[in-house]
Amino acid sequence: MADPAESRTRGRTMVAGVVWNGLGRGLPLLLALVLTPVLIHQLGLDRWGLFTLALAMVGVFGVFDFGVGQALTRAISERIGTGRGGDAAALVEAALGTLLGISLVVAIGLWFFVPVLVDRLLQVPPELRGQAIGAMRVLAAAAPLVVLNAALWGVLAAYQRFRAANLVTIPVNLFYYLGPVLVLLVWDSLIGVMLALVACRLANTLSYLWLIRPLVPGLGLRWPRIALVAPLLRLGGWMTFSGLLTQALLYADRFLIGALLSLSAVAFYATPLDLVLRVWILPVAVAQTLLPAFASSFASAPAPTAALLRRGGLLVMLLVFPACLVLVGGAREILWLWLGEGFAAGSARVLQWLGCGIFFSCVAFAPNALLDAIGRPDATAKFAALQAVIFIPLAALLIHLIGIEGAAMAWTARAATDCAGKFVLVARLYPPGAEAARRLALPMLCGGLGLLLLLPMPGLVPLLIAATLALGVFAIAGLQSLDIEERGRIGALIRQPRLLLKPGAL
Repeated sequence: MADPAESRTRGRTMVAGVVWNGLGRGLPLLLALVLTPVLIHQLGLDRWGLFTLALAMVGVFGVFDFGVGQALTRAISERIGTGRGGDAAALVEAALGTLLGISLVVAIGLWFFVPVLVDRLLQVPPELRGQAIGAMRVLAAAAPLVVLNAALWGVLAAYQRFRAANLVTIPVNLFYYLGPVLVLLVWDSLIGVMLALVACRLANTLSYLWLIRPLVPGLGLRWPRIALVAPLLRLGGWMTFSGLLTQALLYADRFLIGALLSLSAVAFYATPLDLVLRVWILPVAVAQTLLPAFASSFASAPAPTAALLRRGGLLVMLLVFPACLVLVGGAREILWLWLGEGFAAGSARVLQWLGCGIFFSCVAFAPNALLDAIGRPDATAKFAALQAVIFIPLAALLIHLIGIEGAAMAWTARAATDCAGKFVLVARLYPPGAEAARRLALPMLCGGLGLLLLLPMPGLVPLLIAATLALGVFAIAGLQSLDIEERGRIGALIRQPRLLLKPGAL
């Protein structure tokens, strides 16, 4: 009988999870890219700026699950890996009951805080004040749904039910982008847009519950047992602290620009940032597959775990580096084709810098998943606190000196620091992973330097030469990180692609 821990790290299982997670985020992304110009036209720049801030607030909601979603994934995966998966029901019930109570309190607090945010922290035009407050309050009421969805996804991830989860999530996420466009045709208000988003969150919650019931028989809503919740909250508390700091680092620049410059400047910065963050669908798809596998195997199978870290990190680089080359090299053309000359002139340089930074931001998902799996989110939280102390003031200074391009430069510097630091933490806290971290350093460095090389290129021909050179050097560095057996397998697959169809090819 196969070891349950090692069986959950098999290549075919990992690839299937990555593909389904990628589809679950990639298909809605395609629709979002098509509909973004429509939404900007329907809303106008000021309301579009408010809309992006509201979406940032939804991102912040995610940290109020207090890390229980990922802690659940880790706890259930560890039980499955050691043959104790049958006692998951009580754990899931305790977690959901606790999160529901906490998130209701958070929603009430946010409801009363919204006027302070609109009146004192943001430069909202007087004619939009009513819409801004109403829309953000509607979104605040959705906090329990956002929090519960994170926990429910954590359960599905622990059981590696990525196919079923994404099959029900894809249509809901498609409407997450289509809904606002349709609502604005009949109700020209941000409040209607937010109501559509809340309806999508509710549909997600109901569909996840429907999928989980067969996996966790007897699941219900009961008074949570502290003995079960306490370990999750202890681990999740650090995840929450880390998540809060990560969200602050991710979105602080938008609020700094809104406070120091204008809502229009927020739109010119946030739109390219939202575009590059879409690249996250690739590392998120990988990391969501890695976390339950890491949690099941790190204690009993350190060698496969380290190999999985190396392959997972390299896979993320291979997926995102070509996209980053396109973003950096074709920033102006992409924005011109997508949103017109105004955004091309105002945001092209921002997109170039962010295109460099997103490469490092994506790669950091792999070591972060391992740190969470081994139960050391406290290390990532402390590291995020150090970054906040350094990079939030740096962003404010650069925004003051050179505007939104300065914010993009600070964001990129922080992303590179975060990525390198997390690999250092892996090497120190999980020694079997040190060699994997060392072998990934060269392709990561070559990829980052190759992207930066494109920034000063003056024309199309030098740009194409630099991009070709960067891609070639990165490919050579990536091959150096593979084992001899892995290189031979890749060579065989290139020569005979039909081998991909054979069991054990991956």
